[in-house]
Amino acid sequence: MRLATLLVCCALLAACKREAPAGSERCAAVDAGTPVDPLLLAFLSRARAAHHLADEHETSGDLAAAITPLSQLTAGPMPRENGAQLAPEVREVLADTRARLADLRSRVGDFSSALADVRAGLEDATAPNYFRGHLLETQGLVEERQAKALEAKDPAAAAAARTRAIGLLEQAMAVQASVIDGAAPASPSLGNPAASATPAPSSP
Repeated sequence: MRLATLLVCCALLAACKREAPAGSERCAAVDAGTPVDPLLLAFLSRARAAHHLADEHETSGDLAAAITPLSQLTAGPMPRENGAQLAPEVREVLADTRARLADLRSRVGDFSSALADVRAGLEDATAPNYFRGHLLETQGLVEERQAKALEAKDPAAAAAARTRAIGLLEQAMAVQASVIDGAAPASPSLGNPAASATPAPSSP
């Protein structure tokens, strides 16, 4: 199953693992039996359906058709917290969906739209998390494909795209390294065993 689909299915559970106060309050409400926002559930269901449709079209080799439900999702109605900001789960799903759109569009040669998808996704994923790292990785792959497409007719532009790809992939690695480092438990300080040992009693 695609990562994007898994992320849609697990978005609510992932929210309960955040340490941010808003996430903790949401999880406490769920534990207390407070109903989950039906608009958020509807959006997650719509997103899951869109990715399933994209899977079906991509499996049959129709990449243009695979793009349609995903673009409908990103352009469609979205639940907002207090009628203003997008919920964190919504932003994550949008970021992941736009990364997939960028991948599909670059595979059919629509590089400008693919890069626009990445830029829009980065606006949703501003924190140094998996979603931002994945978008940077995807942007690097888009630039790689663009470089290959330009090799024959514009070698200089191809070289520039390849340079951008390298920089973006390095950025993606750095972001994901920070995600891994941030999640790793701190190692207990062992100190100096010799210094911390209880001194032996002195001889009389």
